[in-house]
Amino acid sequence: MKFTTIFAAALAATQGAFAADIQKSVIVTYDMSTPDSIVNAAMDSIKSAGGIVTHEYKLIKGFSAKAPEKILHSVQTWGNRYNALIEEDEVVSVQI
Repeated sequence: MKFTTIFAAALAATQGAFAADIQKSVIVTYDMSTPDSIVNAAMDSIKSAGGIVTHEYKLIKGFSAKAPEKILHSVQTWGNRYNALIEEDEVVSVQI
């Protein structure tokens, strides 16, 4: 009886911990004058927070990623000086 109570409490705590880290697909872009070290630091912080960089752009300065929502706020704050823009990655369609 005691084991099931402990197991249920551990399971509830685990679910609560994972619920806080909602993953979002985003596109992060910077001005072309932004140093590469700033972009690399943003990608490294996303990776260290458990996110994935899905694509690095070559024509524009930026990348796409799937990252926890909490780290995206930090990346936005760090990038304010360099006009960082974080947009949700979503499907766009055109109907004529």
